[in-house]
Amino acid sequence: MNHKPKPSHVFLYKDFISKPEVRKRYWARNFAGWKLFSSAQPNNVHRFLALWEQKGNISWLVTQNVDRLHHKAGSRNITELHGTSYLVKCLGCSNQFSRNLFQITLRNLNSNFHVESTEIAPDADVHLDPKLAESFNVPSCENCGGILKPDVVFFGENVQKNKVFEIYKKVEESDAVLVLGSSLEVFSGYRFVLTASEQKKCIGIVNIGCKQFNTC
Repeated sequence: MNHKPKPSHVFLYKDFISKPEVRKRYWARNFAGWKLFSSAQPNNVHRFLALWEQKGNISWLVTQNVDRLHHKAGSRNITELHGTSYLVKCLGCSNQFSRNLFQITLRNLNSNFHVESTEIAPDADVHLDPKLAESFNVPSCENCGGILKPDVVFFGENVQKNKVFEIYKKVEESDAVLVLGSSLEVFSGYRFVLTASEQKKCIGIVNIGCKQFNTC
């Protein structure tokens, strides 16, 4: 699916790393929405793509989503272009650990915080009164005391170069490229389809509404 986050849900990378109050607000909202977000299950499209992979019809899957629904459906050859909400990383020492384990840590540090939501944004974020986040406790990295961040690409943050190179290689090795549920308005994904076009690959696009790339 192609989601456009609401302005109230947008967290800029520069704000997250420089403003403790922004980190409090992010993690409070993420904590409140995690149970519902992490319980989401794949749909028929996720399962269909996993079946195609098993039959050898798909060599590699690139997703801009961070929900790991493709993994839940059974796909294995995946590059998560924008990362995953299921991992937390330290910006200081690069230590990574499970978001599910971090949920337990957050719960222990915020035993009186009982807010939950039924409205979930694509990155597990929820609507939350800013005042509720002011007292939310966010831990630092146990190894180095660094800032902890979900392993997802925020607005203003760059996609990891190794992922970009990997996807370019997969495009070069492919016979065709199929785009599902994306308008390709975000350059991080659009550039790979553009490269496929330059390499004279066959391109198929299935999306509701307008799309940036309309030539093949």
